[in-house]
Amino acid sequence: MSSFTGTGRLARLAVRRDRIRLAVWVLGTPLIGYALAESVAGFYPDEQTRLGYAETAVSSVVARAFNGPIAGTELGAVVVTETYLTLALLAALLSTFAVVRHTRQNEETGRAELLGASAVGRYALLTAALVVVVGANLLAAALLALAFVGTGLPVAGSLAAGAAIAGVGVAFTGIAAVAAQLSVTSRGANALAAATVGVAFLLRAAGDVLGERGADGARLISAWPTWLSPLGWGTQVRAFAGERWWVLALPVALLVAGLAVAFLLAERRDVGAGLLAARRGPARAASGLLSPAGLTWRLHRGALAGWAVAVAVLGLSFGVAGHEVDAMISENPAAAEVIAQLGGGSKLVEAYLAAMLGLFALTIGAYVVQALLRTRGDETDGVLEALLATAVSRTRWLGTQVLGAVLGALALVLLGGVTTGLGYGLAAGDPIGWTVELGGAALLRLPALLVVAGLVTALFGALPRWSVALSWTVLIAFLLLWQLGALLDLPQAVLNLSPYTHVPSAPAAHPTVLPLVGLTVVAAALVAVGLAAFRHRDTPG
Repeated sequence: MSSFTGTGRLARLAVRRDRIRLAVWVLGTPLIGYALAESVAGFYPDEQTRLGYAETAVSSVVARAFNGPIAGTELGAVVVTETYLTLALLAALLSTFAVVRHTRQNEETGRAELLGASAVGRYALLTAALVVVVGANLLAAALLALAFVGTGLPVAGSLAAGAAIAGVGVAFTGIAAVAAQLSVTSRGANALAAATVGVAFLLRAAGDVLGERGADGARLISAWPTWLSPLGWGTQVRAFAGERWWVLALPVALLVAGLAVAFLLAERRDVGAGLLAARRGPARAASGLLSPAGLTWRLHRGALAGWAVAVAVLGLSFGVAGHEVDAMISENPAAAEVIAQLGGGSKLVEAYLAAMLGLFALTIGAYVVQALLRTRGDETDGVLEALLATAVSRTRWLGTQVLGAVLGALALVLLGGVTTGLGYGLAAGDPIGWTVELGGAALLRLPALLVVAGLVTALFGALPRWSVALSWTVLIAFLLLWQLGALLDLPQAVLNLSPYTHVPSAPAAHPTVLPLVGLTVVAAALVAVGLAAFRHRDTPG
C-alpha cells in the first residue's frame, strides 16, 4: 500500500463535508471582487482622478501600509490597489482554516485514527486537504479574473490579479500544513497560521512604507521586506502594469517546501500528537467554569482578543486617514458623492467617518455570526448533549451564548468608534472630543448587530442544518446592499431589508430613537423565536 492510498476518496469526502463553505468561498471571492471593482470604477472614472489618487496613495504612509503599492494610473492598477488586501487576507485565512480543519481537527476528533484503520496511506489525509484547498484557490481565482473582465478590465491584467490572489492562498496552504503538524490542537494550529498571516502583513506593510516613489510620482517601488512576505509577492505581480508572471513561482515554491516539511514532520510524530508539547493545564478548573457564562467567556476570549487587536489597528488607521479625505477625494465629485451616500451626510469628512463606523458594524457582524455558530459546532460534535445532561436548561445555555456574542459585539463596536475618534482627533488636534463623539456614534450601530444575532439564533433554533450557510449568506447580502446600494441606486424597499439601513448615520446625521427601538424589538422577537424553536426540537437537529 502506498503512502498516498485513498487520497482521491478523502478529497471527495472533504469536498462533501465542506460543500457549503467551499461554495461560499469560491463564489464569494469573485462577487466581492466585482463589487469592489465596480465601486472603484465609479470613484475614479477618468485619468485625472486616477492620477490624483495615485499621487496621494504614494505620498500617504497610511495608504502605503494598508493598501500596498500602486503600479500606475490605469483603472486596473487602481482596482488592484483597492481590492488586493481584502481578497488576499480572505484567501490566506480561508486556506489556513480549511487545511487545519481537514488535518489537525480530524486527528483531534478521532476521525483520522478511524480512517487510518482502513486502507489509507500515511500522507493521504494531508494530501487530500491540500488538493481541495489548492483547487478551491485556483477556481476562485479563475472566477475572480472573469469578474474583473466583466467590469471591462483587460484580460491579461485580470488573469494576473486572480493569479496573485490564488498565489497568496497557495502559499499559506503550505504554511498551514506545517502548522497542523506542530500543534496538538486545531485551535493552536489556527493560531500559528494566523500569526504567520499577521507577520506577513507587517513585513509587506514595512516594505511599502520604506519604498521609493517612482520617477513619474504615480507608482511605488517596494523595499526589500516586501519580498519576505507571501502577501507582498502578490503585489509584486503588478497586474495591469506590465505583469511579472515569474513572481508567481514564489508561492508555488513555498507550497512545495511546506509540503515537504509537513511530510517529514508527519513521519516523526504519532497520530493525534504534535511536535510542540501541549501545555499542562491546572489541576483544578476555575470556579467560573462551573456556569455557562464562565464557560462561554473562556471559549470566546481568544477570538475576541484577536478581533479587538484588528479593530483597534484599523480604527486608528481609518481615523488618521480621515484627516486626508479632503485632499484625496474633494476634487473627485463621483467619489465624494458615493462617500456622502454611504455616510449619509453632505460634509465629506463626517460622511467618511460615518461610513467607516458603518463598515465596522458590518465587519463585526461576522464576529457575531462566528460566535453564535459555535453553538452548532457544539451540537454536531456531541458537546451539547453532555451539557444538557446537567442542570443547565436549553434556554439558559442558548441565552448565555447569545448574551456573550452581543456583549462581545458591544465591546468591539465601541472600540472601533473610540479608536477611530482617537486617530482622527490626534490628526485634527482634538483627541478627547472626537473619541467621545465617535464612541457614542458607534454605539448607535449596536441595534443592527442585535438583529444579526437574532437572525442567527432563529436559524439555529428552527433550521439547524442550514443555519451555517444561511447565516453567512444573510451577512454577505447585508454587505452587498451596503456596498452596492449607493452605486446602483437600488429601490428603498430593497435597502430596507438590511438592518444597517435603519441605523442613524452619526456623526454625519442626527440620530433618531424610533429606528433603534424598532431594530431592538425585531432582534428580541427573533431571539425569542430561536429559543422557542430550540426548546422543541431534537438535538442534534
